[in-house]
Amino acid sequence: MTGSTSTLTASHRPATRRQAFTVVLAIELWERFGYYGMQAALTIFMVGQLRMSDTAANLLMGALAAFTYITPLLGGLIGDRLLGARPAMVLGAVSLAAGYALLAVSLGSPQFFLIAMALIAAGNGLFKPNAGNLVRRIYEGDNAALDAAFTLYYMAVNVGSAVSMLLTPWLQDNYGAPVAFGACSVGLVIGLVYYLWRARWLSQTIAANETSSMQWGRLGLVVAGMVVVTAVIAWILGNAALARTCVITAGVVLILGWAVLYVQAPAQERPGLRLTYLLSIQTMFYLAFYQQMMTSLTLFALRAVSGDYEIAGVTLFHLSAGQFQALNSIWIMILSPILAVLYNRLGAKERDISLPRKMLLGYLFAAAAFAIWWVASITAHGLVSPWIMVVGYGLLSTAELLTNGLGLAVIARYAPARLSGFLMGGLYLLWGISMYVGSIIANEAAMPSDMVSSVGPAFYAPLFRTLFATAVGIVIALACLEPLARRWAEEHVNVMIDKG
Repeated sequence: MTGSTSTLTASHRPATRRQAFTVVLAIELWERFGYYGMQAALTIFMVGQLRMSDTAANLLMGALAAFTYITPLLGGLIGDRLLGARPAMVLGAVSLAAGYALLAVSLGSPQFFLIAMALIAAGNGLFKPNAGNLVRRIYEGDNAALDAAFTLYYMAVNVGSAVSMLLTPWLQDNYGAPVAFGACSVGLVIGLVYYLWRARWLSQTIAANETSSMQWGRLGLVVAGMVVVTAVIAWILGNAALARTCVITAGVVLILGWAVLYVQAPAQERPGLRLTYLLSIQTMFYLAFYQQMMTSLTLFALRAVSGDYEIAGVTLFHLSAGQFQALNSIWIMILSPILAVLYNRLGAKERDISLPRKMLLGYLFAAAAFAIWWVASITAHGLVSPWIMVVGYGLLSTAELLTNGLGLAVIARYAPARLSGFLMGGLYLLWGISMYVGSIIANEAAMPSDMVSSVGPAFYAPLFRTLFATAVGIVIALACLEPLARRWAEEHVNVMIDKG
């Protein structure tokens, strides 16, 4: 027997976990490039070019965010029960690319504008839970590696976010919004091409109840459903009162769904479900603070913050209002590897910080961020220094990694595997509701329509004070809930030990 037949060729060797992880990471990176690029340009576009009021723009951003995060509840079910995680993720990416392309050519048509945003929301619903579910499958059974992987996953996708949030506002300022939105679509197409090239590396992520071949009948059914869902979302986005009703209804449906799952679950799954529900709710609060980045903080930067970064009177560089959002991703990239190394070292020493405690620390950082913005807004003489934005975003980004950044790890660690897609979709639904609430909170600092001149920093002080006080209240509540979470975690561990 020759060597060529006794050994596996490079093209037929089983993919490593790292190789499989890089495929999901790459398409997620480009998906974030598209989404956050669109997001960085959208608020300024609506207020500046569409002449929408602050209130209308904030609520539309909130409704878009809500549906972008609500639709994963359905997308997770489609990935679990109909298509499989990989085809569902790819179909979502195609829908997102189409949405950005339509947004680029729809600037003179309100109907096309709403359809484009609906396509983005529907596509995200398929993409997000199934991409996260693939990461869970790659690192299943290794909690320390899973926490580290999700943290690095969070960091790497922020590379795409940072680049796009610096690039698209610049394209918007210099070449117009169509070019900016078109770049978002092109980026996602690049991600899809890479996925098709390396898809075989993900063969290990095919679940036992999935098949490796495409089921075209099911695909056609899902595509038809996507068309209907997109039309319905576009209609709802055009009606603020209806959007609010739908967000409330989605929350009620989720709670009922959780209750049904819990009642029907075997006794050994219930401790994990209880902990999943509790920690999912704890992560959701952060998104109300996060939503300020693309609403109140962007408008604060537009009207009350200097864009010139100076040291000793020398201007180093300039950021526009939309580009300030990139500070979040830059900080995520800086902080993520530090936290990943810390988690691995603590795990090796069996001194890992519990997820509830990490979240409590996260909200302390959120409180500190808005305390800084509050103080800066009431003490500034003229425009606020942009360095304040760097510090504030750094604290808020740390909070993100300690709360929202570990949300997917909650599902991966404690949720029953058979329900992971649905529960991951439910987590995104909670986040969407919180982001919608965040937009309502942002309207505390909405500029009145009859105020034609720019507002000063002090105009935003009451909002920042409210957000600071809210974060402090959450810290107190989580401190009171920590003993309960610790007891449920111990019950879950004991069940896992009994199962062997």
